[in-house]
Amino acid sequence: MFCNLHDDALNHLDQMGVQVRYPARVNIFQQGEKARALHVLCFGHVKLFTTSRRGKSMILKIAWPGDVLGLSAVLSQGDYEVTAETLEPCQVKTLRHDEFLAFIDKFSEAGRHSLESMASEYQSAFRDARRLSLAGSAASRLANVLLDLARNAVDDRKELRFNIALTHEELGNLAGLSRETVTRLLGKFQREGLLRIKGASITIADQSRFSRITEG
Repeated sequence: MFCNLHDDALNHLDQMGVQVRYPARVNIFQQGEKARALHVLCFGHVKLFTTSRRGKSMILKIAWPGDVLGLSAVLSQGDYEVTAETLEPCQVKTLRHDEFLAFIDKFSEAGRHSLESMASEYQSAFRDARRLSLAGSAASRLANVLLDLARNAVDDRKELRFNIALTHEELGNLAGLSRETVTRLLGKFQREGLLRIKGASITIADQSRFSRITEG
């Protein structure tokens, strides 16, 4: 979000905040907490999820390096709408809400970038909701999720591959499927030569055939 700022704004931003390291599977912030800080993910992956009063959770997004966490809550000076949990060891730059608000007051382009980032997030959320509600088969739902993860990955641009420590249950949550269905479909995709799975690394081996599954 901040990569295209002018040098004076970038230099000012570099001097702000603190770098914090988190181990895997801990919360950076929790749904309902007062938004006292903005968090820029430097490396690692984070899942953003919401939980109902009955304890049912839904994963809304997987955050990648460079993503900004808690932006809308900080701008509205309200509470975090979601919980942010690390999937692996992560490094985060944390900016106090007051210093970030002063920063965007001083540098109008940073405020404009913040609004553009929020608009992009809401558009992405709409596309995800539309995909889940209109998706056909279980295979197409899972294939869509895997393709989205692979296309967002920075691991390797020569092939569609990503390396994220997501459980089968978490993949199912993203796709609106049960853990058992995800396990069965991943095995099927591997037997058909569509995927290669090694630990947390998933490679889409046959992109054209796999893309056709998303249309089912």
